[in-house]
Amino acid sequence: MKSAPLALFVVLLGTASAFAETGAERAACTPDVMRLCASQIPNAGAITLCLRENRVALSSACRTVVDRSDRSKGNIANRR
Repeated sequence: MKSAPLALFVVLLGTASAFAETGAERAACTPDVMRLCASQIPNAGAITLCLRENRVALSSACRTVVDRSDRSKGNIANRR
């Protein structure tokens, strides 16, 4: 059972550049990942998609992280 939290940490760490960039952002979304997207672990892309699809059910802290990530992606896409 100790491996599940470690696996989650590794997955969330692996999604840092695409989603949660800081430890605080990862910490904000970890409970939501466990509650809403545990079946997607260890697929980082699937976890990110799951969080976006479940945006209305996210904690306010994680929703802020997701929204910030989506806004920054939009800004990068608009520069091309």
